[in-house]
Amino acid sequence: MKWFKRIIIALFSLGLLGIGAIAGAYFYVLPDLPDVNTLKTVKLQTPLRIYSNDGKLISQFGEKRRIPVSFQDVPPMLINAVLDTEDARFFEHHGIDPIGITRAAIILITTGKKSQGASTITQQVARGFFLSREKTYIRKIKEIFLAIKIEKALSKEEILELYLNRSFLGNRAYGVGAAAQVYYGKELEELTLPEMAMIAGLPQAPSAANPIRNPERATNRRNWVLSRMLEKKNITQTQYKNAIQAPISARYHGAEINLYAPYISEMARDYLVDKFGEEEAYTGGYNIYTSIDSKLQLDAQQALRNNVYAYDERHGYRGAIDVLWTDTPLETESILEHLKQTRAFQGLIPAAVMSIDEQSASVLTSDGETIQLDWQGLKWARKFITNKRQGKAPKAAADVLTVGEKVWLRNNGEFWQLSQIPVVSSAIVSLDPQNGAIQALVGGFSFHTSQYNRVTQAKRQLGSNIKPFIYTAAIEKGYTLSTLINNAPINNADTRQGTAWRPKNSPDRYTGPTRLRVGLAQSVNVMSVRTMRYTGLDMAIDTLVKFGFDRDDIPRNESIALGSNSVTPLQVVTAFSTFANGGYKVEPYFVESIEDSYGNVIETSNPTLACTPAPAVVKSDDPFAAMAEEFKQKEQATDENICGGPDARYAEQIISEQTAFLITEALKSVIWGGGNWSKGTGWNGTAWRASRVVNRRDIAGKTGTTNESRDTWFSGFNPKLATTVWVGFDDHSKELGRTSWNANAAKDQISAAEAGAKTAGPGWNEFMKNALAGTPEVPTTPPEGIVSVRIDLATGKLSRKTDYTSKFEYFISGTEPKEFATEAVESNDIFIDDSAEDLFQ
Repeated sequence: MKWFKRIIIALFSLGLLGIGAIAGAYFYVLPDLPDVNTLKTVKLQTPLRIYSNDGKLISQFGEKRRIPVSFQDVPPMLINAVLDTEDARFFEHHGIDPIGITRAAIILITTGKKSQGASTITQQVARGFFLSREKTYIRKIKEIFLAIKIEKALSKEEILELYLNRSFLGNRAYGVGAAAQVYYGKELEELTLPEMAMIAGLPQAPSAANPIRNPERATNRRNWVLSRMLEKKNITQTQYKNAIQAPISARYHGAEINLYAPYISEMARDYLVDKFGEEEAYTGGYNIYTSIDSKLQLDAQQALRNNVYAYDERHGYRGAIDVLWTDTPLETESILEHLKQTRAFQGLIPAAVMSIDEQSASVLTSDGETIQLDWQGLKWARKFITNKRQGKAPKAAADVLTVGEKVWLRNNGEFWQLSQIPVVSSAIVSLDPQNGAIQALVGGFSFHTSQYNRVTQAKRQLGSNIKPFIYTAAIEKGYTLSTLINNAPINNADTRQGTAWRPKNSPDRYTGPTRLRVGLAQSVNVMSVRTMRYTGLDMAIDTLVKFGFDRDDIPRNESIALGSNSVTPLQVVTAFSTFANGGYKVEPYFVESIEDSYGNVIETSNPTLACTPAPAVVKSDDPFAAMAEEFKQKEQATDENICGGPDARYAEQIISEQTAFLITEALKSVIWGGGNWSKGTGWNGTAWRASRVVNRRDIAGKTGTTNESRDTWFSGFNPKLATTVWVGFDDHSKELGRTSWNANAAKDQISAAEAGAKTAGPGWNEFMKNALAGTPEVPTTPPEGIVSVRIDLATGKLSRKTDYTSKFEYFISGTEPKEFATEAVESNDIFIDDSAEDLFQ
């Protein structure tokens, strides 16, 4: 019996020693143990996502791909796969698994090697959130105590949810939600059994068992997971056999970008970085919903791209990318290898010229497809000499191409054609004039080649786009649309620029006294200068500043009447919105709302509204007064000029609604012209093509061209949408040049300079046509305080005639003419202009 007592005493002593050792170890590591309660509010590092206003994903920023999922959203089969692989007794133990620890101890004693096998999922959570991955005894002791504390603080489901969202699973994927997207492009509930088993096997070997990099080892790991599931009776023998025979289908799936809009996504990223700092912005799991309309954004991108291609092709073909062979043709495999070294982008794909016929060519693309280029896809390619000169129109394919050349191709929507990377730049921005929401924004032809956002960063001279603002100042001072302004050469020069400045018309033609409406519609330079002299330089500058242009960018001389000030396209479209909304200066914005990682809205836009604030409700105990107030509120509810609520912000009204209406009417003449064509007195505005392409009576706009055609503009609007298009070179010293009228003609017909209507106008026309398609035209409704009287076209005075020598004109009440024209005067302010350059200012 003595030996039995000794054994009992020894075991008791060892137990006490063990308890003491555990207590000592606990108190030794206690100061270093973090508070596990922080796991209740843990914030997983989740990337920043940017969306359009209709929920299309535009971009994702952040190194880690993570899509947090709740425990309830994880398929039970995937949970079984993870538990059977990592911790089969997870729901039975209290943070540590004695059986696993015993097994690890035996391995240590017999082999001298430390093992990971004893770690439960709770221990892995402790290690993942609080500890390093180094294999030391102290770290293991901390891990055990933390696991026990975590089990007391969190439920089993909460612990497993943390594990499923935190684990690194390779290819920048953190958590099972991200892994499903990265490897299979699926949501969790769409995964098959073999796919779930593949993901469940990744936590312990995200690189070694990666199905993309190591498919063989990944297959072995997957099949082992499936065998564990079979062993634990979570799948049947039939499911097991079918699953292990499934091929590896994993491939890399990037973020599911639904809408490519890189310039606006960069603006949104910068906004959040400025707000929270880079680390928080990239890892805080924020969702930014922008004001971008996905359809309008696609329309804008396509319009800009087509317009830039059109300009580039008008100026000639600059030649092949490279020459792959000359005398001895390369093998097809070698050709494809060369082609794949050139990345396709913006609809351009590289191809090799394989053979040439009289007016066609056969080309091989990088994906091995043979395409026949017909003459309609080649005949544009006159040789580029300079921006002002092009070679003769080609007559045969051999005039353009040579076998063995590597060239660019693109499909223009109708047929394949030879192409090239444009060297000209462009920008387009469109916003809602009623609140300033940016609906579409494209800062350049290709974000891949240039991240410079020309909408917000490029300050360029405005050219004739300035004229509506000069005439606005004049109307506010007393001019009317029928005021006669002398369209005659200016001989008294402005010398404030250091040299004598004598502006001229383009073309250099003059018509004498001409009505303001016609002068603006036909962009007559000398009339704009004389109008500014009427208002005075200070008033003109103050008016421009009032519209949002920077005073420091406005020269103090008469050249501003022709647009010598520097502006961004965003400033321009905002200023033009004032005419569209009745005189209000809205603030452009692009962030509609921001959500945190929990889906809580932490910021919403509060745009400036282009309307009159709704009057406060007057409460009264008098029943008759209350009835009167209710009636008043109902009346106001139908008033389109009253809007908003108690927390609304209202745009400043910088010009009267009547002035905005009159300028809009004049800008409609830029597009629709005037006069009577059947009587020979019809005339075009400078943007007459918009009337044919967009073909709506509710649009208005203005062309713009600077000296030597370095910058070209078109800005215009209807009451629902305002848009500005700019085309030019980033190098401001370069001119846009000249081309023949018809680039496909056999020989040059008319040499015409690039200008607003020809260069920027087609992009605006295409965009507005598609953007407004299906929307009803907004009828012209003169605001209160506008009257219409019949005037004589030659004198601007009242007319009793009803023929083509007169027309109805709008006036602010009290400014209409009081005298009648006393005799018939031929309308000397009307002229027909058929030359190319006259129609392209």
